[in-house]
Amino acid sequence: MATETFESTSPATGEVLGTFPKSDAADVERAVETARAAFETWRLVPAPRRGEILYRFAQILEREKAALTDLMTHEMGKVKAEAGGDVQEAIDMTYYMAGEGRRLWGQTTPSELPDKFNMSVRVPIGVVGAITPWNFPIAIPSWKLAPALICGNTVVLKPAEDTPLLADRFVELFDEAGLPAGVVNIVHGYGDTAGEALVRHPDVPVITFTGSRETGVAVTKAAADRLKHVHLELGGKNAIIVLDDADLDLAVEGIVWSAFGTSGQRCTAASRVIAHETIYDALQSRLVARAESMRLGPGWEDDTDVGPVINRAAIEKIHSYTKIGQDEGARLLTGGEIATEGDLDKGFFYRPTIFGDVEAGMRIAQEEIFGPTTALIKVGDFDEAIRVANGIRFGLSSSIFTRDVNKAFRAMRDLQTGITYINAGTTGAEVHLPFGGTKDTGNGHREAGQTALDVFTEWKSIYVDYSGRLQRAQIDTAS
Repeated sequence: MATETFESTSPATGEVLGTFPKSDAADVERAVETARAAFETWRLVPAPRRGEILYRFAQILEREKAALTDLMTHEMGKVKAEAGGDVQEAIDMTYYMAGEGRRLWGQTTPSELPDKFNMSVRVPIGVVGAITPWNFPIAIPSWKLAPALICGNTVVLKPAEDTPLLADRFVELFDEAGLPAGVVNIVHGYGDTAGEALVRHPDVPVITFTGSRETGVAVTKAAADRLKHVHLELGGKNAIIVLDDADLDLAVEGIVWSAFGTSGQRCTAASRVIAHETIYDALQSRLVARAESMRLGPGWEDDTDVGPVINRAAIEKIHSYTKIGQDEGARLLTGGEIATEGDLDKGFFYRPTIFGDVEAGMRIAQEEIFGPTTALIKVGDFDEAIRVANGIRFGLSSSIFTRDVNKAFRAMRDLQTGITYINAGTTGAEVHLPFGGTKDTGNGHREAGQTALDVFTEWKSIYVDYSGRLQRAQIDTAS
């Protein structure tokens, strides 16, 4: 076992919350071997019985929601309402996937030959390597583990090193739900050791990863030699379009929630606001006022609006983009500062930041900052707004505020993203629809909904001939 350790600390206070093993390749080897052995039994458990275990797990998550919420405010830093929502997503996803245990639909089709029956079925693949981020430390593991398990796979989970305590608790609750030993296994540690060993392991045919584009490319390359199934959920540079006929009060609410919720640390965060020139000034002044009224503080305090960012590297990256924006000629309207007054200097707090006079090609309008920063871009008409929204390398989420039904439908058609919202912000996906994006946001797979099952199953086509004689499909027997 690994002899080196690392600490989990609170991003709000620096308090040490726990010590964890810095897993190495040998630890990954043991976890994979355990999962591979458990797969031979787990795959034969009827899917409805697997669903019953997931159903019990969802009930346990409901019971533990308050405790997990509190832990998340301390270890990850989310405010209470958002941390509770993170846990609720896991509850919803697990209930949803438990129901798939009585579906897992395939297809039946007529045969071209007499006395023959055709069907396709889903079969599990084996050991799934799940590498999850810190920003949704309960929800995202559930997005990966619940569909993997209902399909009959086993899992080795490598959670983010910033939130290991939450990951440990998540896996412990599976034991309480009655999941057989070895079906879910956890290894802690860092990407260049535990993560890479998991991606390269020959007995892990599926890798599901959520994180940065750069790491996603590295995962793909490392998995390529063995032709592994690789599912990637990567970055976003999401835009909210506000047209001249929009409800500005509603738009402000949507922008503030999407840009500054989770301190901007979401792949679906609204880091661009594309505003029609006739309402640009009014929208800008309202947004600045709202941002300046938001209270920074620990997530567990009831009156906190914006919690800390996750660690020192994150706050340094966020602050570097403030200088980049200023150097590019954008106008800093508010924020752009590391907050240090009072007890805030114990953690990693960054003031909600808004840039005005942003050009669509600026780095702050093109690159993912992953912090509480948004850029206001002025446009002259609807068509320009769509062009600007699409003019990035990512394609995860998009939003438009308008009262014009025709423009709403054109936006639904023309915005190049996997998710589009009408008169709402860029966050708020529901578990029964596909989640994921286009372009550099991923590699075409989706999480959530029934589409998630395609990541964790292979299709098998089955032909049953009950004619009692050899029938040869596609052979010309007319002569």
